[in-house]
Amino acid sequence: MPLGYTPEEKARFQQLVNLRRRWLKDQELSPREPVLPADSKGAVSRFWEGFLQPRSLWRIYTYKTCNAGWWTLTRLLIPAWVVHYYVKYHVEAKPYGVVCVKPKIFPGDTILETGEAIPPMPEDEQNGHH
Repeated sequence: MPLGYTPEEKARFQQLVNLRRRWLKDQELSPREPVLPADSKGAVSRFWEGFLQPRSLWRIYTYKTCNAGWWTLTRLLIPAWVVHYYVKYHVEAKPYGVVCVKPKIFPGDTILETGEAIPPMPEDEQNGHH
């Protein structure tokens, strides 16, 4: 029994070594590579590319609008709501104090706005009592 590789095994091993070397050499890029397709952008892509430039007009106005909206929400609307809630439910003497019920009017009372007197009810005139 001979020791070592047979001539066929040596040939096969040499072929694999050559294939690996060729594959590694093929992975190296030439100075002309990579070859990319022509850049043809659609209308939306062109718009966003222009919009996202550092000092574009749209970007400046969007930033200002968002900033103003944030300021309005945090420093105006939310504090106004908190003050309104506090006044409505905690400061007024009556519960739910902002909601007022008109006073009841009975026969013989005078309406303050017009000065006219409420006539007595027809049943009261007939019976003379309640």
